[in-house]
Amino acid sequence: MPDPVSEETLKEQRLLDSTLQSVDRAEEIAVAAAEELGFDEEDRHQIGMAVRECMVNAVVHGNRYSAHKKVHLTLRSASNHLAIVIGDEGAGFDLNSLPDPLAQENLLRQSGRGILLIRAFMDEFDLHPRAGGGTEVRLVKHKNRQ
Repeated sequence: MPDPVSEETLKEQRLLDSTLQSVDRAEEIAVAAAEELGFDEEDRHQIGMAVRECMVNAVVHGNRYSAHKKVHLTLRSASNHLAIVIGDEGAGFDLNSLPDPLAQENLLRQSGRGILLIRAFMDEFDLHPRAGGGTEVRLVKHKNRQ
């Protein structure tokens, strides 16, 4: 069986500042790529929201708005999916340390909701340490099969 990652081609690669303007820019880039690849409106909306949540996490929690740290954005595509990798240069993040946003005691807390949305909107989600420090998230959205 072929490796889906090896079939991907580079679509876009950017180094973005740790600002909220970069959050908007990354969302625009991802949605435009999804449109070009033929994703429907609902899928484009979900991709945009997932990228926005990941970028906010990278800028705010990872890089802590540091002007000296960048957010790494890479988009790759294949015939049946779009893969988006977002990496920060922060201290790193342990997904297991995140409180369950659906637990009764956490329902009014902000923490963890972004990851919950990302997982709901994307078909694949992988969070791991980034080579060189920080955290990297890989998101994949498959084209709807008719």
